[in-house]
Amino acid sequence: MRRYVFPLLLGLIGCAILVSLGVWQVERLHWKQAMLAAIEARIGADPQDLPPMGTDTRGLKYTPVRLMGATTGTEIRVLSGEKGTGPGFEVISAFETGDGRRVLLDRGFIPEEHGPDPRPATAMIVTGTLHWPEETDAYTPAPDAKTGIWFARDVPAMAAALGTEPVLVVARAVQGDAQGVVPRPLGTEGIPNDHLEYAITWFLLAIVWAGMTAFLLWRIRRGRN
Repeated sequence: MRRYVFPLLLGLIGCAILVSLGVWQVERLHWKQAMLAAIEARIGADPQDLPPMGTDTRGLKYTPVRLMGATTGTEIRVLSGEKGTGPGFEVISAFETGDGRRVLLDRGFIPEEHGPDPRPATAMIVTGTLHWPEETDAYTPAPDAKTGIWFARDVPAMAAALGTEPVLVVARAVQGDAQGVVPRPLGTEGIPNDHLEYAITWFLLAIVWAGMTAFLLWRIRRGRN
């Protein structure tokens, strides 16, 4: 009987750990689904005016807003790509509202061959979404000094470069001359939600672990016979 104790104990503990990890991922799945539903509800709300100057828009991420004014003709091109189109740029323009405020406007995507095209100042009415992308880390290259191309959206750095408030609006719809730039509205599609796959993986591992334990116990019993 003593020969069974250690493998049985090891099997039970291993199964318990793997099952608990699976349950934790199921709980994370429910949390992520609730978070995505909340984001979708916020994105789908009616557009409102820009928050007062000086407001930290991190807490207002995904809030719809409406802008009336014009681009200034100054912009940043962020290296990007579009499925079915290929490489290109995300166009971030300085936008001046009718009351004189200057904010960042993510106008959308433009193919690589049209990146150098001139995009002079133009009047627009924009419906968009406040955003604070988290795309930079210690490994993100600095903007290319020769080409002026950026490799990630960094709100404070872009605001300093274009002389605007650190407020980024991602265009959803544009009334006016879009100058070939195609808006890429914010949604939840790009937010990963792999918790169901993780949960299934942990539960399958628990089944495998239980099967291996049963096989080991069978081998021990067979050896005794």
